[in-house]
Amino acid sequence: MYAVKANILYDGVTRKENVFIVIDGNKIVNVTAEKPDVEVKYEGIVTPAFIDGHSHIGMDRHGEPYEESETNEQADIFLPTLNPLDSVYFDDKYFQDSIEFGVLYSCIIPGSGNLIGGKAIIIRNFARNREEAFLKDYGYKMALGFNPRSTWEWKGRRYKTRMGVYSLLREEFIKLLKKKRKLEIEKKDKLRDLRRKLEKKEISEEEYKEKEKEIEEEMMLEFEPYEEALLEILSRKKVLKTHVHKEDDVLFLLDVVRQFNLSATADHLGDVHHVEIFRKVKKANVPIVYGPIDSFAYKTELKHDTYKNVKALIESGAKYTLMTDHPVMLSRNLFLQLRYFLYYGLTPEKAISIITKEAAEILHINDILGTIEPGKLASLLIWTGDPFNLASRPKVVIAEGKVIHEEAI
Repeated sequence: MYAVKANILYDGVTRKENVFIVIDGNKIVNVTAEKPDVEVKYEGIVTPAFIDGHSHIGMDRHGEPYEESETNEQADIFLPTLNPLDSVYFDDKYFQDSIEFGVLYSCIIPGSGNLIGGKAIIIRNFARNREEAFLKDYGYKMALGFNPRSTWEWKGRRYKTRMGVYSLLREEFIKLLKKKRKLEIEKKDKLRDLRRKLEKKEISEEEYKEKEKEIEEEMMLEFEPYEEALLEILSRKKVLKTHVHKEDDVLFLLDVVRQFNLSATADHLGDVHHVEIFRKVKKANVPIVYGPIDSFAYKTELKHDTYKNVKALIESGAKYTLMTDHPVMLSRNLFLQLRYFLYYGLTPEKAISIITKEAAEILHINDILGTIEPGKLASLLIWTGDPFNLASRPKVVIAEGKVIHEEAI
């Protein structure tokens, strides 16, 4: 057990002064103004560790040619069972960079060349290997707009237009829901017959329970693995993490969310430049994973992209966090995007909450991360000075109770 003295603490919600953070094992056990009866190992300005809401880190790797990228699989337009963690190498130098700049967690996803390209997995950037990296199976990656229609020469069923891609999405969802409904009716009939046998005492209570379980298992055997993945989306068990830039595509996403009652996030939104679109996203209760703000606008659907759109995002009142989309913007630069939020009136503590508390809430890991408070994992940064001073950097990085980076200052 040890303590960190925070001369200033940005805890993910508020700003405090002269408090002690007590760490036992991998957890924070106390945050107190009174000096605890344990060794105070470090002192400085403290923030929670940062969380990158959307990244391809470890899939596009430092020093490797483009041909070795594992961000996109070209086999088909529907590939929901792909796991991006299977394509990550943890000796990628960019992981160490991200650690040194305080980005300890990332939600990694496959690229955006497919309509549904695979799983969204939250990982520890400081892990030595895939076995240590996994934190949460969060959802599935979907892509709208230009990207999935730009890959029509890839394998599988492909479309060159948005109307083609979007019709395929609805078709797959409706077809699967009809199949599920048909099987549920068959299951209901079998269970009714089984109950009759129980009432007539043709079978025992124990036999009834055993047969009931068999009927349930038989129904699930009718679904292919990719269908089971889509059912997790349609039953709201998993989040549909959606690549989308232009305003009309955002409105399509909201239509699909309403039609199928989905749990989704809107990722990027780089071309959204009207506050009313952000407000519609808020009204639909769809969180935003925004950015990357400092990337090059390399395609037509980003022609309205500008850092000034941050003003409309803030004014909308929508719930949002940020991304780097690494390697589009390097993971280590996640924090730098917060300067735009200061431009438009956010306080430093509110700005820091965007990539800590808000990120954790949107990624459904706020029970363990995002704020510095008792019960949370002890993942925090101790800075050389004011984090918003251009020369400041984390001098000590603590990941789940362990010091993983320390600079000689």
